[in-house]
Amino acid sequence: MNNYWLDKDKFVEKMKLDIIRQNTVTPTTFKYIKNPSEAVKLVAVQQNGCVIACIENPSEELQLSAVQQNGNSIRYIKDPSEAIQLAAVKECAYAIQDIKDPSEAVQLAAVNKNGYVVQCMESPSEAVQLAAIKQNGYVIEFIKNPSEEMKLAAVQKNGNSIRYIETPSEEIKLAAVKQDVFSIFSIVDPSEAVQLAAVQQNGFAIQYIKNPSEAVQLTAVQQNGLAIQYIKNPSEALWLAAVQQNGLAIQHIEKTS
Repeated sequence: MNNYWLDKDKFVEKMKLDIIRQNTVTPTTFKYIKNPSEAVKLVAVQQNGCVIACIENPSEELQLSAVQQNGNSIRYIKDPSEAIQLAAVKECAYAIQDIKDPSEAVQLAAVNKNGYVVQCMESPSEAVQLAAIKQNGYVIEFIKNPSEEMKLAAVQKNGNSIRYIETPSEEIKLAAVKQDVFSIFSIVDPSEAVQLAAVQQNGFAIQYIKNPSEAVQLTAVQQNGLAIQYIKNPSEALWLAAVQQNGLAIQHIEKTS
């Protein structure tokens, strides 16, 4: 005979655990479990972190299991420790919205998960802002008066984030096109050096350059002969360079001349 039949409490405990494991537990359904043991509570929050809302004075272990399953469940935890806060934002960066006065360590953990969460922070430090940008360059759109270091970090991560940078320096422009050649589309009046940096990587970038010099045009077709299709009235030297790089370029020469 099964030992669980000989021990009613153990049998009931096993039934509760089986019910939770075999069914989707919610805060509403959990309320119907009378006098749940610590083991039952643990299994429940591991399946649905929000069940923590139904548990009085949950232990640190229960709190940790809850936020690891669902970071947003921290909203149901009174005065969570920094360890719980860190675990919560590592599971869901936006859980920081439910944390009162998060430390810089918690803020850093959040932006390392999702840079955009910096928007939810009051007066984040420069270190936090920089970490957010390094996680996602486009975050610079939401940073007021970013430093040169932040701008550089942004374009090194996502070149096209230069569209959100007012009056970028030559260094920033060069870094942007080196990361993403097509970011040149977002640069107003790029210098010849920036144009060359773009077409040296991808000749097709010339289609986004207004009135490129002969040197830029030549560099473009030397990188990819088919870039000739984006050049108006190419010179004979360009024709030759284009077909030498790619014989198929000849099909475009008549169309562009």
